[in-house]
Amino acid sequence: MSDQHLKSEQMLATEAPVQSAHPSSEQTVDPLRDFLWTLPQPILVFGSMIAVASAFTFEWTDPDLFALIMIILPLPLILLAERIWVKRQDWILTPKEFAEDAFWLAATALIWVPIYSDYYSTPISDGFKAVRDASPLNFELEPTSTLGLILAAILVRTSSELIYYWLHRIQHESLFWWRMHATHHHMTKLGAARGDRTHPLEFAALMVGTPIILALTGASDAVIAVTGAFGFFSAILNHSNLPLRSGVYGLFFTTAEMHHLHHSRDMDSSNSNYGCTIIIWDRIFGTFSNRTDIEALGAGTGKPLSIWTQYKMAFVPTDELTKY
Repeated sequence: MSDQHLKSEQMLATEAPVQSAHPSSEQTVDPLRDFLWTLPQPILVFGSMIAVASAFTFEWTDPDLFALIMIILPLPLILLAERIWVKRQDWILTPKEFAEDAFWLAATALIWVPIYSDYYSTPISDGFKAVRDASPLNFELEPTSTLGLILAAILVRTSSELIYYWLHRIQHESLFWWRMHATHHHMTKLGAARGDRTHPLEFAALMVGTPIILALTGASDAVIAVTGAFGFFSAILNHSNLPLRSGVYGLFFTTAEMHHLHHSRDMDSSNSNYGCTIIIWDRIFGTFSNRTDIEALGAGTGKPLSIWTQYKMAFVPTDELTKY
């Protein structure tokens, strides 16, 4: 029996009660409204990329400071938007859940990302820089135009997500690796601040693709900044409780609608749409799904778990793991 079938905590999904289906207003068809909701995600994502890229090319402001602002700004902006436009009423967070999200955000920003960034910036990056320098191509990705920076950022992100896609897929198909990834799927609600609900051990896998590609391509600081703006805004939108639709943007890029399905408690839905910001690899490798029906979110029993339980899940015996 394959590891995927041994992922017993998810297979318990049919044995526990599920959240109520989303309100009937979500099931009505309004072509104009649906089209309009395809626009915010590409406008915000590409808009942030254009703003950061132009700051580097035209120097109309301090580009490094502005890039930092464009990484911080999306979260409060989308949190505010969630107060106005709501996709699912049953996903609205309680004060306690907001506090838990604040803990995960702080731990990510202050502890885990700095630790792994320092590690990857030295042995990993240096190793792949050496490979690049020894290769016949030996090129550096240093465009100087706004358009060039945007295209370079998309190239970096698409390349790094090929690595991320397979690491993410393996986490779903192997019980051993699922233990680390399960923390991120034990969310019974989605919201803009929930993307960082990630086990510390999983960051080792999540963060390896980008430094490899940046080192191999010799990407400039400007390319890195534009790539960061794209990645942060996309990840926040994809976890948000907003009624965003996919549209043409979803042919190549991952949308909120697609990523919401990935967080479904239904196992077949969860084992699809692995791309975090780029969906083209799912389309190529046969794991893409355009379903939009989601009864409930989460994994296993579908019950919310304490922070301590989510941390220890990576280390408990299999029989205990199936209880969560």
